[in-house]
Amino acid sequence: MAEQDGIRNPMEMFSSFHGKDWTPQRAAFHQNLEQFADRIGLIVGLQANGKISQEEAYEQIKSLWKTLKNSKNDLLSEQNSDA
Repeated sequence: MAEQDGIRNPMEMFSSFHGKDWTPQRAAFHQNLEQFADRIGLIVGLQANGKISQEEAYEQIKSLWKTLKNSKNDLLSEQNSDA
């Protein structure tokens, strides 16, 4: 019911992640990447409609990028060190 309202459970995957290199860490990063893309779209829409300034949009995107980068380092670099 919630998905019909456009609300998703944050613990559910947005889309399927497939590949020969599938791991739980890669699936988690994939979800983080999709959330990043969704949030960027929202920020751009807010800025384009004059709800936030370009500077505020830039700062929000910069913060989201840092969070995504840390997620990649935490999830994927540990995987590489285990190999």
